[in-house]
Amino acid sequence: MTSFIIRLLVNGFALWVATRIVDGVTISSDSTSSEVLTLLVVALIFGLVNAFIKPLVQLLSLPLLILTLGLFTLIVNALMFWLTSWIADGLDVPFHVDDFFWSAVLGALVVSFVSWILNLLLPS
Repeated sequence: MTSFIIRLLVNGFALWVATRIVDGVTISSDSTSSEVLTLLVVALIFGLVNAFIKPLVQLLSLPLLILTLGLFTLIVNALMFWLTSWIADGLDVPFHVDDFFWSAVLGALVVSFVSWILNLLLPS
C-alpha cells in the first residue's frame, strides 16, 4: 500500500512539473488544496491508464516499435498522456492538454523524466 501511495505522489509531482514547464498542459484550480487534489486524481487516472491501456497499445504497435527501434514509445507515451487529459475532462477534473502533438509529447517527456529521476532517488 505504501508503494502505491509513493508512486501516486511521484506521478503527482511529475505532473505538477509538467504543468509548470509545458505551455499546453494546464490545471485550472482556485486554491492550492484543490490543485493538489486535482494532481492526485490525475496521477491516479494516469497510473490506471498506464497500467491497463498502455500494455495493450504497446502490444498492438509492436511492429512500429521494432521498426523505429523504440522511438514510437514517445508517441505511445504522448497518447497515454493525452488520453489521461481526455478522461479527466470527462470526469470534470480541471486538467487539460491542449494538443496531441507538442503539448502531449513534451508533457509525457517531462513526466517520464521527472518520474525516472525521483524513482532513482527513492529507495525501492
